[in-house]
Amino acid sequence: MRKAEAGQLIKQAREAWKAEEWLRAAGLYEQVLARFPDEKPSADWWYDAALAHKFLRNWAKAYELGREAAARAPRGEGDPAYWNLGIAATIQRDWATARDAWAGFGIDLPDGEGEIVGGFGNACVRLDTGGEREVVWIERLCPTRGRVVNVPVTGGRRYGEIVVHDGEPKGERILDGVTFPVFDELLLFEASELPTLEVTVAAGETDDLRALLDLFGEHGYGAEPASSVRVLCACCSEGTHQQERSLPSGAQTVSLAAPEEDARRLLAQWADGAAIGRSWSGLATVG
Repeated sequence: MRKAEAGQLIKQAREAWKAEEWLRAAGLYEQVLARFPDEKPSADWWYDAALAHKFLRNWAKAYELGREAAARAPRGEGDPAYWNLGIAATIQRDWATARDAWAGFGIDLPDGEGEIVGGFGNACVRLDTGGEREVVWIERLCPTRGRVVNVPVTGGRRYGEIVVHDGEPKGERILDGVTFPVFDELLLFEASELPTLEVTVAAGETDDLRALLDLFGEHGYGAEPASSVRVLCACCSEGTHQQERSLPSGAQTVSLAAPEEDARRLLAQWADGAAIGRSWSGLATVG
């Protein structure tokens, strides 16, 4: 292949990119890179080819080409080649490469080897389950993984599952004056075994409901009042929204994430914790 022919293929690749024909774009870039892997613009071609496979959710190819892109990127300057490689390596469970990619981007990681389990703060993730979307809160374990700490209302999704999310925020949530990014889910990384239950509770005071949520949380389980769920259109979901911590009193539905036997025990403990104003009924598995 001569450079003139390579130039024509790059032109076609860019046209395919604009048309969002990701597979064609990647294939054209790869044809050129097989002959010209280290020309001055090759780093950009490696990056675009890897990114196209990321869009296709072809993680093996995104990982393979991402390694080439990162090898030609400057370290410690926030180059996105390292971020995309970090995502792909995480999904491939190549922890050594993931750690090196995050370090190359310029992120400080907890010391150690293997799987990254750190405290990277809180954020929100837009779960995508067969086109059904729901924004939930997560505890970030690394730059691209988080543990779900809501009880999702979407069927098949569970409290405690670990998801991989993208790096570009698509929306914001504001809680107590602090702004948190909303990321799109890329895939379910680790499922949760905790079933989702629903129960009707009567809480005489707001503090009674708070005591129930805290009790389940103290045991590593989830509890979510139906009043905390807000329905937003897709466009609004990607905007900025104020979140409220207000809890209602009275009779209401609460979603729980716990084994049924434990849920019954904790509900009974909660109800017995006050002389009046607390009761529950209709505990059932959902989803």
